[in-house]
Amino acid sequence: MATSKEYKDFILGQLELLNDITCKPMMGEYLLYYNGILFGGIYDDRLLVKKVENNKKYNMKEELPYEGAKTMYLVEDVDNKELLKEIIIDTSKDL
Repeated sequence: MATSKEYKDFILGQLELLNDITCKPMMGEYLLYYNGILFGGIYDDRLLVKKVENNKKYNMKEELPYEGAKTMYLVEDVDNKELLKEIIIDTSKDL
């Protein structure tokens, strides 16, 4: 199942507290960059971020973005813009 345009637009709206977010389509899903750093993506209407030491403190659940990929962290509280900002900044610091 590919990510819907509506969900992608919703997530990008939730990331409005970060100035330099870019989104690139990739095979029905979307890769997300912060200050040019690939930190995660939107896969099957789920926001996932790369697993790094700096974001372990958020105790996020591990999920596969797609079959054969490395696990990533699922961001479940996508309604909390401040938390999203913190998670993305902390993730990007380690990349």
